[in-house]
Amino acid sequence: MGSRSFGVSPTHPGRFDVTKLASMLEAVHERLAGVVIERLPYAQLIERYDRPTTLFYLDPPYWGCEDYYGDGMFAPADFAALATILRGLKGRFMLSLNDLPEVRQTFEGFHMTEVTVTYFANSRSNNKRAAELLISNAG
Repeated sequence: MGSRSFGVSPTHPGRFDVTKLASMLEAVHERLAGVVIERLPYAQLIERYDRPTTLFYLDPPYWGCEDYYGDGMFAPADFAALATILRGLKGRFMLSLNDLPEVRQTFEGFHMTEVTVTYFANSRSNNKRAAELLISNAG
């Protein structure tokens, strides 16, 4: 399996080919037709779109890495707030988080599936296997 990291080489041409850009943009255009993209705080987004037929996929920062996307974007207290919101959800959800005792306690009562993933950071030599939880309200 090849790595998906970006790199440049002084001896090889770049993989980006501007002559293929138009067809790439057309494919993106077709794939995103009808898609709604929102930039809202998670609580507002869930409230706006929660229906019995809605499926939410939630991918917050990992527990202990709350500032990864920027200072103040997600706080440790947001995990408990999110769990409370999800307990009253009309629709379905799937949430992925690192497998820690604090995560299991905060989201207790939901269906949890343990998975092992491999993180690829910068190069194949940095592959790291980690335990994650898929948390949902679907049994």
